[in-house]
Amino acid sequence: MTRWLAVGSLLGLIVLGLAWEIWLAPLREGGSWWAIKVLPLCIPVAGLLKNRMYTYRWVSLLVWLYFTEGVVRAWGDAWPSSGLAALQTLLCTTLFVACALHVRIRFKAAKATGNFVPVPRD
Repeated sequence: MTRWLAVGSLLGLIVLGLAWEIWLAPLREGGSWWAIKVLPLCIPVAGLLKNRMYTYRWVSLLVWLYFTEGVVRAWGDAWPSSGLAALQTLLCTTLFVACALHVRIRFKAAKATGNFVPVPRD
């Protein structure tokens, strides 16, 4: 379930970012070049669909950039942009929690089956 929640919230962020900057509340009339901000979000889609652990780990860090933008714009922009920013913040939080839980569940499963390789410590 965490896998599909992560993929769904990532796709939601991509769709929201495009719709926001092109149609719903662009910074400039007729659309904004800020729509390209979703390009970094398109990169991890394949990794999440292929269930790659490394992708889940770095997406949980990348999402904080979008979370920060959402919080700042929710606080400072006028309606409807502030509502869209609040939705972006919610999607970012969902994506982070889904990724973190997915990694945790997979580590526990690997440890239980004996496939876990601990990191050597100095």
